[in-house]
Amino acid sequence: MGIDLANYEKKTADAVSMFWLTRTVAAEKQLRKGRADQGERAGVTSGKNMDGFVKLIADLVKVNGLHDAQVCTSKGLVTLPGYFRPTKDWDVLVIRQGRLIAAIELKSQVGPSFGNNFNNRTEEAIGTAHDLWTAFREGALGEQSRPFVGWIVLVEDAIKSRKPGQRDASKHFPTFPEFKNASYLQRYEIFCRRLVQENLYTEATLITSTREGGIDGEHGVMSDITSFKRFVASFSGHIAAEAAL
Repeated sequence: MGIDLANYEKKTADAVSMFWLTRTVAAEKQLRKGRADQGERAGVTSGKNMDGFVKLIADLVKVNGLHDAQVCTSKGLVTLPGYFRPTKDWDVLVIRQGRLIAAIELKSQVGPSFGNNFNNRTEEAIGTAHDLWTAFREGALGEQSRPFVGWIVLVEDAIKSRKPGQRDASKHFPTFPEFKNASYLQRYEIFCRRLVQENLYTEATLITSTREGGIDGEHGVMSDITSFKRFVASFSGHIAAEAAL
């Protein structure tokens, strides 16, 4: 029996559309309250931006045979023990019979600012994964096989995110050549590749989308290696293997 990708193409388009629509509604709500300066931030903090992707994850768990698993998204049910800190809340956990099957983080970034937010996203993702795997090694999750650990980021495809970088801030030692003149979208793509290369995440994916086309679900990828299709296929395979066992 093969894996089932749960018609992910259409559901991904729906999730992208929901992301932009939710942001727009939240920002407009703030504007009606006279908080014009909080419009962008309201779109980020509304809490529902990535819910379409959460639903797709739940669908993939179900159609690939893990019917008795819990897909946890509520506060209090997504907490895992850490090693360098007591606990960490994830965005989605898949739990079955007291075992962690998968832990997934869902992030997004839109303009106009990309620099500081990019650094914050990368530092958080690296620290979160390192903390989890160290806790896993030390037995915090009990005796079990390695879970699927995933990182999903949706980044606005805009002039500023595609603009080549020009400033080299490392004055004492050279940066890696692949970062020279790399845009923020390219930096995210390199970042996702290296998260998987260094075994910090099972899969890491970058989804790009413009504001205008995103409302209609339009989205893109930077490479096959960091594509959402690869993420979905890998996750579905992991779930199907767990169901077979």
